[in-house]
Amino acid sequence: MLNIRIIGASSRNGLKLKKNVLKAKDEYGHKLNIEIKDDDKLAKKYNIKDIPGFMINDKVISQGKVLTVREVLRYISNYANNEVEA
Repeated sequence: MLNIRIIGASSRNGLKLKKNVLKAKDEYGHKLNIEIKDDDKLAKKYNIKDIPGFMINDKVISQGKVLTVREVLRYISNYANNEVEA
């Protein structure tokens, strides 16, 4: 199962990203673990300088950008395919 984390979800762009991630989750159809955090310590730990941060399996995918539903689905699919191959 993929673990998705959104850092800085209470900002304006964080709320937009959260909405897009939840839509992508519904479209994806497989189980995803989604964590929504507003933790400065966590942002520092993963070196996220611009919020919102989008992470999959503890790897920072983007920061300071609102990903579209299509982009989120692409990242999720890529990680899911890599997980199956490993």
